[in-house]
Amino acid sequence: MTLRFLGTTSDDGDCPTLYEIDGTDEILVQGDRETDPGHLAELRDVKPSETFVRVPRTLLTRYAPRTEQPAELVPFGEIAHLFREFRHTAWRLETRRGYATDRRSELWPRFLAGEDLSAEPPNAWRQNVQAQVAEGKRFERVRLIDEPPTQGQQFLLARAASNVTAGEDIRYLTRSEAQTLRLPDDDLWIFDSRIVARLAFDEEDTTLGVYVTEDPAEVLAACQARDAAWHHAVPAAQVAGRVASHM
Repeated sequence: MTLRFLGTTSDDGDCPTLYEIDGTDEILVQGDRETDPGHLAELRDVKPSETFVRVPRTLLTRYAPRTEQPAELVPFGEIAHLFREFRHTAWRLETRRGYATDRRSELWPRFLAGEDLSAEPPNAWRQNVQAQVAEGKRFERVRLIDEPPTQGQQFLLARAASNVTAGEDIRYLTRSEAQTLRLPDDDLWIFDSRIVARLAFDEEDTTLGVYVTEDPAEVLAACQARDAAWHHAVPAAQVAGRVASHM
């Protein structure tokens, strides 16, 4: 079972932090060990295997599981209207090393053959981007990239110029930088700093659907991650040039 980073209130990479244990309903808490003898003496029903840590109240306020019903997994198509109806910003964080939809794309074999994919003809996505940007809206995304980049990341980088031409602002952040910034592991969209849609994937990188929420605490955490990522990320063209020079 793996851990999924939920959030931290630390500014310097130290504890405290919360993690979700995949496949269970349990949360792992990282914090400073409790050593006060008086406090330890007051603890009840302590088992030999148990230990105790201190965390600030704000960590639980921001990131602890909610008591209300969790968001249900819905088909991605159910949020398609948001890409037309958002009022100000549609922002994406891409964290995966590859996507099954890319590998099934008709462009994938062309990419493997070394063809230039930087000037693709308009498609429905880019046409919508152009239309929304013309109305003063913003499409922005930050993609994590490994060092060296995976084949899937190289494919997206090869295509980025066409989306940028359509009006998207695409930036990149190394995975090591993202870990230093304590960014979440989730792929997600944020619409107007009000709606968060977290994408779910299977082990073969196929999109299973999205979890959509307007919970204020979850939206705040996502927006804080967005602000940190956006501040440190660099434009796609700059990364493309750097990658090309090392190939």
